[in-house]
Amino acid sequence: MSALTSLHTGSAISYALAFALPALDAILPVVPSETVIIALGVATAGSADPRIALLVACAAAGAFAGDNLCYLLGRRFGPRVERRFFSGRRGQRQRAWAERSLARFGMQLIVVCRFIPGGRTAVTLSCGLIGYPRRRFVIATAVAAVIWALYSFFIGRLGGAAFEGKPWAGFAVSVGVTLLISGLVQAARRIARAARRSAAHEAAGQRRVRGTDLKPAQRHR
Repeated sequence: MSALTSLHTGSAISYALAFALPALDAILPVVPSETVIIALGVATAGSADPRIALLVACAAAGAFAGDNLCYLLGRRFGPRVERRFFSGRRGQRQRAWAERSLARFGMQLIVVCRFIPGGRTAVTLSCGLIGYPRRRFVIATAVAAVIWALYSFFIGRLGGAAFEGKPWAGFAVSVGVTLLISGLVQAARRIARAARRSAAHEAAGQRRVRGTDLKPAQRHR
């Protein structure tokens, strides 16, 4: 209880956490940035203090700074970044997926991946590695940071308001909702990927059948 109640608009630690953890989360995905922003929302539920807007702004600024740090690391330290984050088969698959998806969706992918566990780091680093246009990247990460900060904070506020007087219950429900949403996004991405693979295999099979049908005709010429 004391941990949640210590997070409020009058505490300097709240603003420091709101900025620092989303920034660190870009490089260290294990840092619980979203959880802390939700906790801030729960702790300030029911309050109309205008400084709440500053907390949200700190969270968005931290997320934006972290994303752009990833871009700079990928741009300036490409070989080291590849060895550190994209070594092994899993890392290579992540890199390949990020590059294909960036080529297809561009800025939309950067925004959406803010809500996919692990996707944020893979995409932002890949943007730096492949030299994705900096202006587009800055715009996309700014939009993603604001949406993410508002989403996380106000889910926390809703949970806190629904369980007034029981902040830990509100916190648990809010975190559960975000995990459910993240899971649905992941499931939708996997279903779409499976559908594309199935379509590609079907198209390849049709091409092989057409090629087989043409061979007898070619021999009669």
